[in-house]
Amino acid sequence: MSKPRSDLKPNTLDYENLPLVTSNGFREYDARWLFGKEINLLGVQALGLGLGTYLHEVGAPKVVTGHDYRSYSLSIKQALVLGLMNAGCDVLDVGLATTPVSYYAQFALDVPAVAMVTASHNENGWTGVKMGAAKPLTFGPDEIGRLKQIVLGGEGRVRTGGRYTFVENFREKYLEAVTSGHKLSRPIKVVAACGNGTAGAFAPEALRRIGADVIPMDAELDYTFPKYNPNPEDLHMLHAMADAVREHKAELCLGFDGDGDRCGVVDDMGEEIFADKVGVLLARDLSQSIPNAQFVVDVKSTGIYLMDPVLKKNGVKVDYWKTGHSYIKRRTAELKAVAGFEKSGHYFFNPPVGRGYDDAIIAAIAILEMLDRAGGKKMSQLEATLPKTWSSPTMAPYCADDAKYNVVAAITKEYEDLKAQGQKVLGQNIASIVTVNGVRVTLEDGTWCLVRASSNKPSLVVVVESPTSEANMRAIFADLDGRLSKHKDVGEYDQKI
Repeated sequence: MSKPRSDLKPNTLDYENLPLVTSNGFREYDARWLFGKEINLLGVQALGLGLGTYLHEVGAPKVVTGHDYRSYSLSIKQALVLGLMNAGCDVLDVGLATTPVSYYAQFALDVPAVAMVTASHNENGWTGVKMGAAKPLTFGPDEIGRLKQIVLGGEGRVRTGGRYTFVENFREKYLEAVTSGHKLSRPIKVVAACGNGTAGAFAPEALRRIGADVIPMDAELDYTFPKYNPNPEDLHMLHAMADAVREHKAELCLGFDGDGDRCGVVDDMGEEIFADKVGVLLARDLSQSIPNAQFVVDVKSTGIYLMDPVLKKNGVKVDYWKTGHSYIKRRTAELKAVAGFEKSGHYFFNPPVGRGYDDAIIAAIAILEMLDRAGGKKMSQLEATLPKTWSSPTMAPYCADDAKYNVVAAITKEYEDLKAQGQKVLGQNIASIVTVNGVRVTLEDGTWCLVRASSNKPSLVVVVESPTSEANMRAIFADLDGRLSKHKDVGEYDQKI
């Protein structure tokens, strides 16, 4: 196959005969492109050849694949499979699937590698691949870097021995696996919001099987996403979830993203509970029976993990780590933690709850079982027992891929210089600066702000929180936003507090 190019235009002779693959699609821990503009089908085939070549390098040339529910995902998967087979890989196809279904298939079919065709929660027009070569882990920067080198350098190697198998009825095998042994003591009324994405074919049925009273919401598969993008961090979806809870007088709503690996929660009052705070509740619940439990959370997460009296009493240890499903998954495995939580709604449960990877349905079941054990308390009542904080949603100001890391580096230096010079922010000293992933600046009263570069979009990620007042939360945002606004590369926010 010809070496991929980045300058091909649709509706040309070269576009139909040569692979198009732009370099920006290789992200920190997965790959995502605008289909047609940044990658074509021959480019996907080149990606498959490159991935297969890499899997041979690491001794894992047997791979599970599946695809999410978008109009073009099946054809993209078929092009990827062709490339993998051309590289001499043994491919097992589980068909239409959520990303966690493909992860589960690695265990159920005893296959080391995975290549799931999905753009996750990105808008229509995007495609991508989530990959791994050692269950339950997925690729990080080193693996993605080597894959990028192989693909863009035309180093893909053709081998004989490629084979393809379609695994029949894998949906039922997955549903049986995630629901077996789980039974609620009462029929908790729950809205299952799927945003017309892939999870609609899995989540409502799974929750019914454990005895929940399920009200499906936008569970019909529709790849046009007619109402909103299936993303439980997006305000359009959250508002729809809140309306559904009030309309049906449900105890909660559980929202699933486009590929089913993230779960959002709206309580019985129609209020969103950010996933990091749901994680605190789950950590409380699990640490009751697991002494000195270890948890991993991402740097966007609430500071409650360090101040919660219940977690302190239970001897819980918490490690703040890099945002990103691959990073938290790997860190959770390394520390043999009970679970890892991300503010974005990824939950990673090690055995006995899960198998170490992020699965929104496993998370949803864990949340319902926690509520079932709560002695009749509602989600809003459970949340009310947490130390009070005022926190923002995850905000994403536009910033081009080739500029975002430089902007974060400049903001980091600015705050580090302030701390070194003993200067104050909001009239307070800077208590700590964490730079494991972007920069998280914490003031004396626990108020903090975070800015980091998005791993999968041309944007920054901004989060703020204060345990003292809403005014301080807004003030720390204003301080950070003022510094960001001085950089011409920083554009409009997707949402603001």
